[in-house]
Amino acid sequence: MSLGQRVSSDHQLARLLQIGVVLEEVVESRAAHHLESLPEHEREAIDEEVRELLAEATEESADHRERLEALIDELEAETVPYEEINALVDARYGPPEDTDGVLYDQLCNEETAYKFYDDLIAAIEAADVEFAVDRDRVLETLRDIREEEKEGAEEVTEIMEQRA
Repeated sequence: MSLGQRVSSDHQLARLLQIGVVLEEVVESRAAHHLESLPEHEREAIDEEVRELLAEATEESADHRERLEALIDELEAETVPYEEINALVDARYGPPEDTDGVLYDQLCNEETAYKFYDDLIAAIEAADVEFAVDRDRVLETLRDIREEEKEGAEEVTEIMEQRA
């Protein structure tokens, strides 16, 4: 996802932060449901390392969502409730076929989120505008989240390499 432009208003910033919330809700929902959606014999084959990875991804996405929602609240905008996104994710995405599918999906989620935050940070940095929310705090929050997404992608990659 490429933003390709500067963030020029509070309204635009709020919309982009809302996209981040939805992205986090999708990641959270998918990570939480991966184990449940696998056939029982595949579920039993998943080791503790993968279970912990998915649990951490669920918690991390929930934390990211809450941090983004706090910024959005300061901009006096609303977000889509998690329950609505969760229902859409359940309806849209089928269960992964196997453990490898779970890991590939999680890697894709982490990389997509990292790229989104990287682009959003660049678009905010390129803008020469005052926001209703403290610009430095927004950038610090986004940089922290981006770094956590990077670490998540690296962790998934390490697990995948160990299994190869």
